[in-house]
Amino acid sequence: MSKDRRNYNFKALGQAIKDARVAAGMTRDQLGEKLNLAPRYLLSIENEGQHPSLQVLYELVTLFNISVDEYFFEKQPERSTLRRQVDGLIDSISERDLPIIEATARGIIETRTETED
Repeated sequence: MSKDRRNYNFKALGQAIKDARVAAGMTRDQLGEKLNLAPRYLLSIENEGQHPSLQVLYELVTLFNISVDEYFFEKQPERSTLRRQVDGLIDSISERDLPIIEATARGIIETRTETED
């Protein structure tokens, strides 16, 4: 008995992994060395949509703080990959520097509110 299963198209998530790697300033060789993976295997994940093992997927999305919800579920998640990445950056900022981030966010909100009026 075989069940009708949908095959997941991994290309969009592979592209998100590539974008996050590039944004982190990391080459495929560096990432491969860090995760003990062949750069060619990473290339096939990023560009060809090859399905990685669950362990490799876990390592990639946790390393780059990528939300898989937006790729696996039709409903848009509350926290996108970009939001998670920004949150991760904020987590790495010292308490002393947080007022700068707060003021920047407030300035963006105020500017947007003023232009909408």
